[in-house]
Amino acid sequence: MDEIAISKFKATCLAVLERVRRTKQPIRVTRFGKPVAEIVPPAESDRPKRRLGTLGGTMEIHGDIVGPIGDESDWEAAQEGPPWDPFPKDSKEKK
Repeated sequence: MDEIAISKFKATCLAVLERVRRTKQPIRVTRFGKPVAEIVPPAESDRPKRRLGTLGGTMEIHGDIVGPIGDESDWEAAQEGPPWDPFPKDSKEKK
């Protein structure tokens, strides 16, 4: 296993990480000759990579998926006028 001083690792961190990824060989980082960390490549994944469209054709659409699910007349927001009167008749002052 290759070793690298922590000061050199700090200066060339990205290059060291790329080297480990490319060669799949771990590197030990040392400080004053004593190991402080090991940079190891990630384990190979057993599961297949996800691809766009892998679920294509597995779903069925029943009915209209764009329209409203209920009748618009049931919606308070669809009614004529504001849902409340900003100037109720009882609050007007008599002169």
